[in-house]
Amino acid sequence: MAGISDAVLAAGSSGGAAGPDGPGQERDRSGMVEQNPSKTTTTTVSDLSKTEEKKQSKSQQLKKVFQEYGAVGMSVHIGISLVSLGMFYMVVSSGVDMSAILLKLGFKESLVQSKMAAGTSTFVVAYAIHKLFAPVRISITLVSVPLLVRYFRKVGFFKPPPANP
Repeated sequence: MAGISDAVLAAGSSGGAAGPDGPGQERDRSGMVEQNPSKTTTTTVSDLSKTEEKKQSKSQQLKKVFQEYGAVGMSVHIGISLVSLGMFYMVVSSGVDMSAILLKLGFKESLVQSKMAAGTSTFVVAYAIHKLFAPVRISITLVSVPLLVRYFRKVGFFKPPPANP
C-alpha cells in the first residue's frame, strides 16, 4: 500500500498466526496482499546500529575504537599486550606446563601442540600463548578504552568531544 513507509518492517506479529505471505501481511478476497499496520513493528536506526555492532568481528570493533579514540586506544592496547606477553613469559620460564593448562581451558589439542613444538625457546612459547589469548586482550581493550576516556574527560584531563553539527 502506498501509505506505508519503507521504515516499517514486517518483523513480528502482535498475536495470532502469521499470514501465508509473512507476519503483518494478509490477503484480501481478491488475492491482493495487504499490509496490516497493527501487526507490524518498526525498526529504528539505533536498533539497526546495535545489530550491525554485534555482527562486527573483534578486529573490526578494535579498528573502530582506534579511529574513535586514536592514540589513547592504541596506547591502552599496546600496554595490555606488553603486560600479557610479559606475564606469559614469566609463567613459561618458571616451568609451568602451559599445554596442560591450555587443554583444560578448552583449546583444541592440535592447536596447542602446534604452538608448543618441542625444543622451542621460552620466548616463542610465551609469544604463541600470547597470540592464543588475543581475543581476550581485544575484549579488554574494547571495554576499557571508552571507560578510561570517559573518566579522563570527567576529571578534566581530556577535552570533551566536539559537538556534532
